[in-house]
Parts: sequence; C-alpha cells; structure tokens
Amino acid sequence: MKLNPLDDRVVVEPMEAEEVTAGGIVLPDAAKEKPQRGTVVAVGPGRLLDSGDRCPVAVEVGDEVLYGKYGGTDIEVDGTEYKILRESDILAKVV
Repeated sequence: MKLNPLDDRVVVEPMEAEEVTAGGIVLPDAAKEKPQRGTVVAVGPGRLLDSGDRCPVAVEVGDEVLYGKYGGTDIEVDGTEYKILRESDILAKVV
C-alpha cells in the first residue's frame, strides 16, 4: 500500500529507539522512550491558501526531521510503523 498525504501533512518513518544509553546501560523495552526523530517518506501538496494557491511544504522526501513526542498520528502499513504529522508539528530538519 502506498500513502499519499493530503494538504500540509507529512508521513514520517520513526527511527528505532536506542537500546543502549551513552553510559553503556542496556534498556529494556519498557524503558525505551518513543523516538522523536525520523525520515520523511511522503509529503502532501501543501496547504491551500485563500487565494487558491498552494503553500509549498518545507520538507522533502528523504529529509531527517525532529518532531514533538506526542504529535501526529501513529499508523501501521504492511508491518511498518509510520507517523502522519502536519507540517507545523515538525520542529526541525536535521542537517
């Protein structure tokens, strides 16, 4: 199945949660935090303005982004976890 987001929405594939801390401690599944970083896999055409034009989205497919911990909607497609976010839920691009 292919996802095609609408308006200013972006589909992001979250990165895996880290299993080992910086100090070398192995974390069990229950202690892992939800990832807040991921790769953009699909981008909508942009928000529709009052003039009828579309405002382009600031991210592109393949960009690595940071987003809020509780932002967006989690979905699963063909066994892969994705997050659908509005462009405003994205905090930054990783350069």
